[in-house]
Amino acid sequence: MSALRRSSERRGSASVLLIVGLANPGEEFESSRHNVGGDAVRLAVQRHGATLTHEGRQRAMSATLLTPRGPVTLAVPSTFMNESGAAVAPLMRRTSLEGPAHLVIVHDELDLEPGRVQLKMGGGLAGHNGLRSIAQVLGTNDFIRLRIGVGKPRTKEEGANFVLARLRGAKKAERDNNVALAADAIDALIDEGFDGAQRRVNAPRG
Repeated sequence: MSALRRSSERRGSASVLLIVGLANPGEEFESSRHNVGGDAVRLAVQRHGATLTHEGRQRAMSATLLTPRGPVTLAVPSTFMNESGAAVAPLMRRTSLEGPAHLVIVHDELDLEPGRVQLKMGGGLAGHNGLRSIAQVLGTNDFIRLRIGVGKPRTKEEGANFVLARLRGAKKAERDNNVALAADAIDALIDEGFDGAQRRVNAPRG
């Protein structure tokens, strides 16, 4: 039984969406490909004139926006990527989220080229440690993913350095553009919900 199901604790006003951007904490991981999810959420919060704050024992920074569709909570875990589930489950309880179908995980995706973002419901974990941690804690893969394309390294052996290295110059500019595209997708989710945002975000670009 999942940690989410074991606890009946429910706090705060119910959020219609919980949008969580994955990232590793620490200066050494700033501007890395692996942190694009967390940075996209930070940018979306900034665009709405809000501030991410830490509350009590919560293992994440979060902000709740009051929208015409209802409260939407955005968060960035303060855990390392492979422990993301330890932050997501308490966030779901605190926001009284109806279930994983209202949870959006924003993350880097090796199987998409830079400049592409994609919304999907459920599916495999593609070896992503953050997604694996969340699925293990929740007991399901059936949550929304906002996938941010970062491309693939030339060889499998380069994988860790490819996603964790701090980028500079043209590569950082490309990364920052990806973050902005993902923040646009977050805005679409907030305004239109999953179905409308998916049609907009996943549409072929001319």
